[in-house]
Amino acid sequence: MSACRAEFLIEPFKEGTLGPHVQAAIDAVSALGFEPEIGPFGTTIVGDRSEVISALQAMLEAALNNGATRVSLQFVND
Repeated sequence: MSACRAEFLIEPFKEGTLGPHVQAAIDAVSALGFEPEIGPFGTTIVGDRSEVISALQAMLEAALNNGATRVSLQFVND
């Protein structure tokens, strides 16, 4: 198993609430068994590299299909 961490930031920002594009992305990775850590500047998931990569594809599709205009991603291979 190769562990990694991915943090994603989804725009546009909706101050005080998670927009539907952000909520859809969080729901997508949660449905795959991840427990996303939601912070003020992004959401982080941790796990096996191949599973994280698959989750990122689901996250991107969900975010973009629900109005995201930009997704920034940091990927750390531990």
